Amino acid sequence: MNLEELEAKLGLHFKKPDLLCTALTHRSYLNEHRQSELQSNERLEFLGDAVLQFLTSEYLYQKYPDQPEGDLTNLRAAIVCTSSLAEESRRLKYGQYLRLSRGEESTGGREREYILANTFEAVLGAVYLNSGIKNSRTFLVTNLFYKAEEILRRESYRDSKSRFQELSQEKVDVTPTYRVLAEWGPDHAKQFRVGAFLEEKMVGVGEGSSKQRAEQEAANNALDTWEEV
Repeated sequence: MNLEELEAKLGLHFKKPDLLCTALTHRSYLNEHRQSELQSNERLEFLGDAVLQFLTSEYLYQKYPDQPEGDLTNLRAAIVCTSSLAEESRRLKYGQYLRLSRGEESTGGREREYILANTFEAVLGAVYLNSGIKNSRTFLVTNLFYKAEEILRRESYRDSKSRFQELSQEKVDVTPTYRVLAEWGPDHAKQFRVGAFLEEKMVGVGEGSSKQRAEQEAANNALDTWEEV
């Protein structure tokens, strides 16, 4: 794993290389390498999520002084949602640096949205521990917050389920329904895959750490692919 290449891409130097390596270690890898001294990235993900929520809130509060609290909350949710973080992970090519089990890799783990989103948060946690809050803020301005203007322009920060319901009722006179397609993981870290349906046709799929979050992702996916419905 050539982490120097990734460091150069991120414009950062990790004083403790194991910190970045841990951020890129999925828990499935440790199941096959029980002698490894590395930990999984779950603790860094936990920390990175907190840093992400704070810095996103701070950025939006300062950037949009005339936006009401409700819009700022929805805008933040759109910026930090699973699909958005996964998109940035793909752009930064985190997937090619991930340590995964053979089984997880064979089933497409390097491109799985929730894994990539979690990795984005874990790397942010590592950036915070390595470089502090100021560099974490700079990292997010470059690698995530640039999306805010486009999300605001398109009004895609509005609740995805509400927007999808309005559109589907207007265009095809059908109210969407949602069904859980799969769930996995331990009780403390459940993941859900949910389908959005117009009658019996599935028009969107989403994954998340709760059914509600997965439904929002499914509705967002349905909106993105509406022309194909």
